[in-house]
Amino acid sequence: MSTEAEDVKPKLNLNITFDGNQITVKVKPNTKFTKIFQAAEQRFGKEPGTFKFTYDGQRINKEDTPADLEIEDGDQIDCHLEQLGGGFRILS
Repeated sequence: MSTEAEDVKPKLNLNITFDGNQITVKVKPNTKFTKIFQAAEQRFGKEPGTFKFTYDGQRINKEDTPADLEIEDGDQIDCHLEQLGGGFRILS
């Protein structure tokens, strides 16, 4: 019999996609997304703050948790490169 406290909250497998590639991270439902964002950026080889993340088309804030957004095991999170600046101008 183990004397360590058992982890009663099951972990979720989140599928994070970027540019046709997918990684899976295993997290607790109450883990803040700031930690998940850092792990994803590192695994995709990007600098911190490079991506914005969305779930069901809605932007995820770094203070949110999977439980806050009712994310379930196996759900997909999309990451996109953060666009900085305006658009472009066509010069004639």
